[in-house]
Amino acid sequence: MATEELFREDADLTTCEARVLSADAAGVVLDRTVFYPLGGGQAGDRGELLLPDGRALQIADTRKGEAGILHVPAPGQEALLAELQPGLPVQARIDGARRARHRRFHTATHLLCALVPHPVDGCSITADSARLDFHMSEPLDKDALNAGLARLVAEAYPVRQRWIGEDELDANPQLVRSMSVQPPRGHGRIRLLEVEGVDLQPCGGTHVGNTADIGGVFVSKIEKKSARTRRVVLGLADG
Repeated sequence: MATEELFREDADLTTCEARVLSADAAGVVLDRTVFYPLGGGQAGDRGELLLPDGRALQIADTRKGEAGILHVPAPGQEALLAELQPGLPVQARIDGARRARHRRFHTATHLLCALVPHPVDGCSITADSARLDFHMSEPLDKDALNAGLARLVAEAYPVRQRWIGEDELDANPQLVRSMSVQPPRGHGRIRLLEVEGVDLQPCGGTHVGNTADIGGVFVSKIEKKSARTRRVVLGLADG
């Protein structure tokens, strides 16, 4: 991709200086960005692109495009969008509060994976809730999962990322827990997310730096979606 993905190395970043590479009705492509694009079950970031004169283009979503990461403008900004010419400097600013909830939920789903040792065949992470669909037939105990999540949050495990080669992943296929979302190939390396001593699997999403940063998280619902699928829905205690 043409866009430098600053969020891969530092999920704390909420702003960055960038330059426009292209802009059309589909979205704005920048040379670098803090905006996370929809992927791996995690929703794309929202925010704004601040122009040199102080005006702001509101960004309603972020997606992956062929030329780079697409910052999708909110409706009704066609005139301002037309002014974004290649080379124009802008400041990219995400909705930091929304990103913080994505990070908390995403790391919490990794804790859930550690508590439920079955393959995952569906995932969704938004600012309001997160869910994982587990490929399994036996029932799940909500109280036991809530106790497990509370324990893993309270024990304050460091959360880190590192990169491995695609050949190393091929030699360790058990690292891939997801049946529906496979790690992106073709770049020569794969990003691993490690909750120290708890969970290790490929993941390109944004996360907190320690399980204690998740705060209050709980299982709000467990559903039997099919004979071989159990859905677990998570909520945050602060709404």
